[in-house]
Amino acid sequence: MPMPRWVAQTNKFGLNQVTRFLAPWLPGWGLVVHRGRKSGRTFTTPLWVFRRGDDFVIALTYGSKSDWVRNVEAAGSFELVHLGRRHELTNPRVYHDPRATDMPLPIRLMLRYVLNVPDFLRAGSAASVPKAA
Repeated sequence: MPMPRWVAQTNKFGLNQVTRFLAPWLPGWGLVVHRGRKSGRTFTTPLWVFRRGDDFVIALTYGSKSDWVRNVEAAGSFELVHLGRRHELTNPRVYHDPRATDMPLPIRLMLRYVLNVPDFLRAGSAASVPKAA
């Protein structure tokens, strides 16, 4: 079961404002850059992200119906800033894995036993380019 929507709304105006600056550089974090499917506005969302081969896997701590997930699914692509590099990602797909097998052990344990997060988004890397200043 994903975290409640009120936590997401609180984080949107609190914690996310801080992590938005750190996420593009911290291991295990990334900044998803996506366009609103209705508004057309550009949004940035800091998230837990891990590279798996040519793909990136993101823990859906607020569930698969979050606005950012619906935006990237509708667009079919998005940008990810991870460890200081920009990645154009394509073919985003949500999948269910209660064991969180694509996550590193400490994160896996937290997602399974503390947060109870069973859903993830996987997307393939179309290209990687150095982060522009």
